[in-house]
Amino acid sequence: MCVQCMAGAMAAGASATGIRAWLVALSPAWLTPERRRRMTIGLIVCGVLAAGLIGPSAV
Repeated sequence: MCVQCMAGAMAAGASATGIRAWLVALSPAWLTPERRRRMTIGLIVCGVLAAGLIGPSAV
């Protein structure tokens, strides 16, 4: 894996983690620990997939 691809995947993971932290800080009533766990997995998977599909060559 090239460095640019790895940096994109890491940035996507960090962004997903940031979104999760923001939602947890809001502390909505519907955000139970199980939903938080599923949301984290979904956000990271979506972020890495987006980084893989878009990639650094699209810029």
